[in-house]
Order: sequence, then structure tokens, then C-alpha cells
Amino acid sequence: MKPIGYWLNRADQAITHHMNAALQEYGLTRIAWQVLNVIQDTPGATDADVLSVLSANADTATLTAAIDTLLTDGWATRPASHHLSLTADGRTRLATVSRRIDAFRALSTDGISDDDYRTAVNVLERMTHNLQPADPTE
Repeated sequence: MKPIGYWLNRADQAITHHMNAALQEYGLTRIAWQVLNVIQDTPGATDADVLSVLSANADTATLTAAIDTLLTDGWATRPASHHLSLTADGRTRLATVSRRIDAFRALSTDGISDDDYRTAVNVLERMTHNLQPADPTE
């Protein structure tokens, strides 16, 4: 049996590869999709919010490039300095892309029960907490 680190790396690579392929026709990547979700879920989102929420997913340069792409491609706008908001077109396109992501999620969890999925997530969360210094904000 291969160690968990091997499977974590392989799973992350597979998720990124397949998400990027599923999102390519929309001009998005996995990271850009994650940025869009932060903007959608955080009213009055700022660049700092995106960087904070997604700091474990990508470095600052990658996240900043994703923000710039979303602004350039009309998914998001800046209603105020360093603030981000979805455009009306961005909201419409995001709803369309969400259906593609739902299909991706169904494929990625095929044959995995809800209980097994929750167990896997709980185990990874515990491992992470065991190995990271305590965060007083959690």
C-alpha cells in the first residue's frame, strides 16, 4: 500500500487536471473557479479576503493573476479600490459553469458513499490539525 502522502498528491493533481479541463472552455482554471466562489460567497470581498481564504491553495502571485484574469474577462469588477464583485454576466456564467462542476464532482465521487467521503475529509482535517500549530482563530 502506498502512503497517504502519495495519494494526497495524486488526488490533488487529478482534481486539478480534470477541473482545468472541464473549465477550459470558460477560460477558467481550478484556482480561478475558487476565486469566483470567494467573491460570490463574501459580500464586499477584497483582494485580501481572496488571498486569506485561498492561501493554502495557491501562492499570492497565482491568486493575483487569477483575480486579474477574472477582471479582464468580465467575470468580476471592482466596485471600490481592492474590492471585488461579480458582474451580472459573471453571475450568469457562474451558474452555467456550476452545472459543469456538479458533473465533475459526481464523477470524482463515483462509488464513494457520503459516509466514506465525510470520513476521508475528517481524517485529513485531523491530520492537518495534528501537524499544524494551533490557530487561535479556529
